[in-house]
Parts: sequence; C-alpha cells; structure tokens
Amino acid sequence: MKRYKKPLTAKELADLPDEAIDYSDIPELGEEFWQNAQLVMPEAKERITLRVDREVVEYFRAGRHGYQTRMNAVLRAYVDAQRGKKRQRTAR
Repeated sequence: MKRYKKPLTAKELADLPDEAIDYSDIPELGEEFWQNAQLVMPEAKERITLRVDREVVEYFRAGRHGYQTRMNAVLRAYVDAQRGKKRQRTAR
C-alpha cells in the first residue's frame, strides 16, 4: 500500500480506486454487531419562520449544502449547554 505524506482530502480519497485503499486496520463487523444494532431515527423537525442576521445566514450558507442542519446543531449545542448536560439520543 502506498503511504501518503499528508492526510488526503475528501476529494482525493473519493478519487482513489478501491484497490488503493488500505482497509487492514478496520475490523470487520461480525454477526454479533448486527444482532445488537439498534435503529435510531432522527427527531422530527418543526418548520418555522425565523429572522436571522444576514451575516449569520451568509456565514452558514458559505458552507454549502446542509447549512440549516448546521445552524440547528449550533442551537442544539447551546440548548444542551444551558441545560447542563449532553443530549441523549434514544432509539425509536
């Protein structure tokens, strides 16, 4: 396997043919993993109208796709910090 002097970008990694990727340090997932796996559904979102400073929206939009999801993640982190605990994900 070829070693790289620096970590590859996501684009560089995506462009590699499968046979050039070293999977040797990734353990295979056995039957036990799948028997114990639980489906975790995302929480339902509520559509709202929200007034946000233009500079804030432009900052998040500059990150391209998923800017609303990133904005939600920032708000979620704030709420969790205010509550003094980390958010617990539950299986449904």
